[in-house]
Amino acid sequence: MAIPISYNLRSLAVRRTTTVLTVLGIALTVAVFLASLALINGLRDAFQSTGAPLHILVLRKGCSSELGSMMPREVFRALMFKPGIARDSNGQDPLASQELVTTVKLVAEKYGAGGDVTLRGLLPVGIELRHLKLREGRWFQPGQFEVVVGRLLAHRYPSARVGRRLRFGKGEWTVVGVMEGGRTVVNSEIFADLNQVASQFNRPNLLNSILLRVADPVTVPAMLTTLNEDQRLNVTAQTEKAYYDRQAASGLPLLSLGLFVSIVMAVGSSFAAMNTMYAAVSRRVKEVGTLRVLGFSRSNILLSFLMESLLLSFWGGLIGGLLVLPLNYVTSSVGNLAAVSETLFTFQVGPSTLVWGILFALLIGALGGLLPARMAARKEIMLSLRGV
Repeated sequence: MAIPISYNLRSLAVRRTTTVLTVLGIALTVAVFLASLALINGLRDAFQSTGAPLHILVLRKGCSSELGSMMPREVFRALMFKPGIARDSNGQDPLASQELVTTVKLVAEKYGAGGDVTLRGLLPVGIELRHLKLREGRWFQPGQFEVVVGRLLAHRYPSARVGRRLRFGKGEWTVVGVMEGGRTVVNSEIFADLNQVASQFNRPNLLNSILLRVADPVTVPAMLTTLNEDQRLNVTAQTEKAYYDRQAASGLPLLSLGLFVSIVMAVGSSFAAMNTMYAAVSRRVKEVGTLRVLGFSRSNILLSFLMESLLLSFWGGLIGGLLVLPLNYVTSSVGNLAAVSETLFTFQVGPSTLVWGILFALLIGALGGLLPARMAARKEIMLSLRGV
């Protein structure tokens, strides 16, 4: 016969002060853990949502990022007519985009701080390849000092909203539109005319990357092999999705730091739960003896006290989840070491994240409650009845 759970609930209610303090301690630990998971989920989602299976990104051989890649425009002219590249609706021009990538500094007026963001110079075919839509305004006109910014950039930097002017390069650029990049890193970028960016940054004959679409998914491996083995081109070709999957590694240090802090706090919370349960056992020695006299076994008592600890941690896990819920879809940024710029993303607190938080809390409760429960279960009947 098991000890009723109502017995544990009444015990926790009697010790309401220590119960509340222990629950809050566990809740804060769980909140830190969930915030770390939400951050990494949002960052990973931004990178993994970027790119299409039929897109191939071409960089200079040996380069791992667009910013570190630099190649002459002759490379584009040499590969644009290779068989297997998709054509536009008229069947004439290849769907291949020449792109120039650099970073510019924007200032967040609200926060009084700035950040380096990605400026991408490209032609209209680059926009067509990405199937982007406008959230506000219009697309930039070729040959003009006009830019279109990502949705999250416009939200974070008031100076980057439609109608405002940005100063970088050798002059001022007018923000004429805000693009909707869904959950992709496009939300963290500024798009402008390729030739104007090349002129302003003194790179008239250079490219950082070439983005092209393959006509048939079956030919993707063959196209990658052809480009990588062409000695004249001297390029590294990879699928766009593979490239951004590697970029997601920039969040690993943050995940490690968040998990380290969570583990340190979890150890502290486990000791807090352990102290609470040891105190409960010491005050209820006679109750333990009475339970044994009534016929409850040592295993019943061990499970009862362990259940009490798990109840504490479960409530802590629920409260920790509630504390983190307001973070859902909050915009933040992280420095992308590969691109030497900010990547904006939104925290993602989904049902699976909350489940992990409760499981983490239960683990804390189990570690903190096992030894006190074992001590209670090993009490001798006669000594317990004497209060020893």
